[in-house]
Amino acid sequence: MGKVQATTERVYPASPERVYEALADYTTVRPRLLPAQYSEYEVRAGGTGAGTQVHWKLQATESRVRDCLFTVTEPGRLTLVETDANSSMVITWTVSAAGPDDARVVLEASWQGAGGIGGFFERTFAPKGLNRIHGAVLDRLGDEIAQA
Repeated sequence: MGKVQATTERVYPASPERVYEALADYTTVRPRLLPAQYSEYEVRAGGTGAGTQVHWKLQATESRVRDCLFTVTEPGRLTLVETDANSSMVITWTVSAAGPDDARVVLEASWQGAGGIGGFFERTFAPKGLNRIHGAVLDRLGDEIAQA
């Protein structure tokens, strides 16, 4: 088994605080960011930042659906960490300044992958697929910020 990691990032014409505020809003903003691969989205506790517990199903591939139950922590300034109770997946959202009027969001997902030949294919192809899905989320975040 080896660690599998997928990293996606975008820069937005907004303050890091504004972008972080949008990302930390699991009740109103987050559902609007989710593409078709997500279903059964539900906030089960909290709703803003640390202490939030959120459930969704992610259709990672045609035959692979992950049932996710994430708990959110805020280990540092402008950082959200989502830890899945149903797997080893951890998703980290880091927002930072990317210039005087811009914000950079780095979205990193990691998990313990399978071993053997299956693990090889997982490490090779899963990050690409997840980056496409997360790219769609980040594109929608850009639309959300532009409307605010």
